[in-house]
Amino acid sequence: MSFAVDVSVLAERYRAVVRWLRIESLLGRETQDDGESPHALGLLDEAYRTLADPLSRAEYLCCLYETDQDSLEFPKGQLGSRGSSLMEQIELEETLVAATNRSDPAGAVAKVLTKLAERSAALDKELHALFADPSPENLNAAREIVRQLEQLSRCRRDAEGRQVVLGRRD
Repeated sequence: MSFAVDVSVLAERYRAVVRWLRIESLLGRETQDDGESPHALGLLDEAYRTLADPLSRAEYLCCLYETDQDSLEFPKGQLGSRGSSLMEQIELEETLVAATNRSDPAGAVAKVLTKLAERSAALDKELHALFADPSPENLNAAREIVRQLEQLSRCRRDAEGRQVVLGRRD
């Protein structure tokens, strides 16, 4: 399994399968249960959203690799990285609050969003390397990166919400 996905190819294949399922449904070639075609479309939509979003894809891959829970726990002494990512999140949130109190809050929030995007891209690149060799150590590191990406995603949503509010003030 690979973390790398060509999103344009994924979208093209998704649309082709959706077309095929709809044609099959229109031609009356549904399986025995009339509800299966809508169910298949729902599963297909969920699979597409999971694979198209790097964070969801990483979470899914982590779940797939979880076969031996004991070997996939953080060893003692490695919990420091979780603390540092928590500090990073707190710093980002403080930066976001400070940005909204500046003379150009919209510009400052935009800079925070750029910083979040750059950090997310760097972590995404790390995930590619870690999933290329899914050893227990790399899977533990991937889980930590997924946690960091989740924190960055929450901070990004907060920043986007502030950006919307600031846009209404102008």
